[in-house]
Amino acid sequence: MPKVLVPLAQGCEELEAVTIIDLLRRAEIEVVTAALTDAPVTASRGTVLLADTTLDAVLDQDFDLIVLPGGLPGAQYLEEDPRLRTMLQRQQSAGRFVAAICAAPKVLASAGLLDGKTATSYPGAIQAADYPQVNFVSAPVVVDGLVVTSRGPGTAMDFALQLIESLLGRARREQVESDLVREV
Repeated sequence: MPKVLVPLAQGCEELEAVTIIDLLRRAEIEVVTAALTDAPVTASRGTVLLADTTLDAVLDQDFDLIVLPGGLPGAQYLEEDPRLRTMLQRQQSAGRFVAAICAAPKVLASAGLLDGKTATSYPGAIQAADYPQVNFVSAPVVVDGLVVTSRGPGTAMDFALQLIESLLGRARREQVESDLVREV
């Protein structure tokens, strides 16, 4: 079973975080939520999230995917955390998936993980001129090799379903999606 890390920072976008966690768990993927500190996480709309553990407790663990929810100031805190930057760079060096949604693709860009890649993010969250080595597009979800990015809260379900497909294949994604009774 794949193992996924979802770091949670104060001010994260709860719709994105909870959708990712929920759908991946529906696919029977092991999801570990880790707060940057040992305090409960108050998301951007005031929802309080209790992480499974802290980032310090999982620093040396390997994950098949590290996925970053967006939101502000959550994405800023993720970007400023040197522990997470090290984990993300180690993840890419090991040939494992990284993913980010909304403002969080900036975390990947600033760590150099989007160099030479095509990616997307929340409109205006990243100034493309600051990252000329990245091809930014406005698609809802973009997969480029082992990097998956997405636009924002409205694309969170599509993003999470793509993560399931990337980890477990199209059939598992379709099964989870079917159970959601989703009309697309």
